[in-house]
This record gives sequence, structure tokens and C-alpha cells, in this order.
Amino acid sequence: MSGADLESVQPGKTLRLREAVAIIVGIVIGAGIFKSPSLVAQFTGSTEWMIAAWVAGGVVSLIGALCYAELAATWPHAGGDYHFLHRAYGRRVSFLFAWARFSVITTGSIALLGFVFGDYMSAVLPLGAHGTAIWAALSIVVLTWVNVRGIHTSAGAQSWLTLAEVMGLVLVIVAGLYLWLGNGHTMPVAETAAAPAASGMPSLGMLGLAMVFVLLTYGGWNEAAYLSAELRGSRHGILYALLISLVFITVLYVLVNLAYVYGLGLQGMAKSQAVAADLLKVAFGRTGETLIALAVAVAALTSINATMIVGARTNFAVGRDWPQLHVLGRWHPERGVPTLALLLQSAFALALVVLGGALRSGFEAMVEYTAPVFWTFFLLSTLALIVLRVKEPHTERPFKVPLYPVLPLLFAAVCAYMLWSSLVYVKTGALVGVGVLLAGGLILAWLELTRGRAPAADASARPGVSR
Repeated sequence: MSGADLESVQPGKTLRLREAVAIIVGIVIGAGIFKSPSLVAQFTGSTEWMIAAWVAGGVVSLIGALCYAELAATWPHAGGDYHFLHRAYGRRVSFLFAWARFSVITTGSIALLGFVFGDYMSAVLPLGAHGTAIWAALSIVVLTWVNVRGIHTSAGAQSWLTLAEVMGLVLVIVAGLYLWLGNGHTMPVAETAAAPAASGMPSLGMLGLAMVFVLLTYGGWNEAAYLSAELRGSRHGILYALLISLVFITVLYVLVNLAYVYGLGLQGMAKSQAVAADLLKVAFGRTGETLIALAVAVAALTSINATMIVGARTNFAVGRDWPQLHVLGRWHPERGVPTLALLLQSAFALALVVLGGALRSGFEAMVEYTAPVFWTFFLLSTLALIVLRVKEPHTERPFKVPLYPVLPLLFAAVCAYMLWSSLVYVKTGALVGVGVLLAGGLILAWLELTRGRAPAADASARPGVSR
């Protein structure tokens, strides 16, 4: 098939509900649930408030999911947020978002998760001084190959990886239950990791800090918007996928945190540097440590694969909208993937792995690099719902977020708070991420100056038109 033919092909409805749920769960459940709980226990200071924070994180995520469900059900598109931002704010903002996705958000997340995979695989099978970066690069190369083979291959791999990931968390729950029953004690509800206020409630500052880590651990569900154009069934399917995923994740997260506190006590949980590894070491010895290292590695792989699936869709969408980038807008009809968009995304992620490996602080550098840019556009996407209610009031909406505009404004406030939190202690990585975003402005200027000399794009592929 010629390049022109590939550029005329649109995404088909190939994903089933269970595959969409597997992708969402795989993105959300990452390495964070094996690290964040000890920090949340430390900041909240009591079991009741710790569990309340995790439940609140699920509720906030569900509110955000309702907002995204309205956008995705009304305008299903492979570009996801890119398409919503284009309709709400115009092509310049949407291009800057696409650039941010390519150069910071998606590729930075893939590199970050690669370093998590490398850290834990190095504990099982070390590969020398640069072993973490080598494992990270290998994971990206292999999963890129899986994704280029086609959507059915990548979605099938995602289903199996998600199952393995969930089983790793089930192992944590079983370990906590085993220790609780074996020691014959009840959950230490009154135990505290730090002296709380007289009422038992942590300070607002400490509670807010706890929620930063909770919401980071819930992060990623918004990526479901990129699957809306490929999901079978009615346009309500994306709503069902989000609700099923987030209810399941919330229940799982609460159970995992109860397992930690049952097995280690709140003080032991708060002091732990690797809470899951400590729990399984106490329960099952050295074998438990190895098992949890493999579980965290699988969780990282699951998130990398899911991020690759959804991330390349933005590159595809921007290729359809900007004539100079039309090669990115080629959708392989048999494989059901934007092949070139996938390859370029992985190449940039590998470059970030090399950079992070050279700095010897890959994970921390990638967190700093991505956070401010991510929350900036998350805030704009949430506000886009309100903007589009005003700009396109007569558009048919299969689903409308309840309690409008209260819920969208509430979630926008959460996004603004997270953006502020990511900038409070600005480090080099954050400055680099913001600088790369600003560089997108120069690329945008070049695209606008040369647009008239570029080949015309397929009009049917523009964000507002579908076949």
C-alpha cells in the first residue's frame, strides 16, 4: 500500500471493552503502589487517615473520569486530549500539547518506567555498572517490536501483563493476610507513625502532601481518551471502561494498603524504603524479595506497553493536522497502528534513557522532567469541557458529567494544586522539561511559516472531520 493510501486510512473499531480496561489498569497500576504507600502512611500519621486518602484518590479520579468520559464520548478520536484541546483552544495550543506528549510526557514516562524496570531486574540479574539503563533500553526495544506488530498483538500482550501485574498485588495482599492470621493480632488502628494532632487529623499541609503521592499513583486513567475511536460498541463504552477500571483499582489499592499495615504495622510501613519487599521478606524470606522484584518489573512493563499504545495516537493525530508532518499520520490498515509514530516515540524515549543513564539518577530526573508539563495540559484538558459546553452547546453529548459545572471545576482545582506542587521545589529536570516545551513554540512558528509550501493533508483526517 502506498504512502498516500496509508494516510487516508482511519483507525477502526478493533478494541473490546475488556482490552480497553486492561490497557487503563495497566497504565495506572505501576511501580507507584510499591513505593508511595510508605510515604502516605508517614504523612497521614494514622491508619484511618491513610485509608481515607487512598479512597479519596479513587473518588477524585472518578470525578476526573466523568469529565473525560463526556469529552471522549462526544468526540471519539485517536488524538484524545489533542483533539479536545484543538476544538477548545485552537491549533496552536493543541500542537504544543502534541509536542509536549512527544518530547516530555509520553516519552519521559516510558523512560521513567524503563528505569523502574531496570532497577528491579538488576536486583534479580545484574548487568554491570550501567545495568539499569541497559535493561530499560531492552524493555523499550522489545515492547516497540510488540506494538509495531499490530494492535491485536500489543493488546493481547497487555491483557497478559496486566493479569501478571494484578497477581503481584494479590501476592502482597496474601502476604499481609498471612502475617495477620499467623501473628493472631488485629489491625493496629491506634498505632501512629508520627504524633498527630489531638483530633487525630494530620495537618492540611501533610494531608495535601499525602494526596500528591496518592494521585500520582492513580495517574494515567486519562489515557483512555486515546482509545475512544477504536472501542467497539456504543459511545458509552469509554465511560464503562473508565468506571470499571477505576473502581477495580481503588478496591485493589485499599486492600494492598491494608495488607501493608496488617503485616508491618503503621510505623514499620512508614519507615520502610521498599514496603512491598519488606512485607514479602517478613512473610516468605528471600524468595519473597525475589518475587516482589519480578512483580514490580512486570508492573513497569505493563505500564510501558500501555503508554506506547496510547502515546503514539497523539503523534498520528498531529500528523493528520499539519501537512509538513503528514508522514506521522499514516495508519497501517492491517496492523491497526501508526507505525512511524510508534518508532519515533520509542527512539526519543531511548534518547532519554541514555541521558538519564549518564546522569546516574534516571528515575528522579524523569519525574522532575515530566510533572510540571503533564499537569499544565491536564488542567487545560479539564477546562476544555467547560469551554466546549459554551462553544458547541448544540452538539449531541451521549454522556454529560453530572453536577456540571461543579465537578469539572473541582477537578480543575485539583489539577492546579498538583501543578503548583510540582513547581514548588523546582529542580534541574523540571526546568529542562519546561524548556523543551518552550522549544515547541519555535517549531510551531516554523510550521506556520512553511505550511503553504507543504503538501495538502487529507481533509477527511482533520480533527473535526471523520469518515
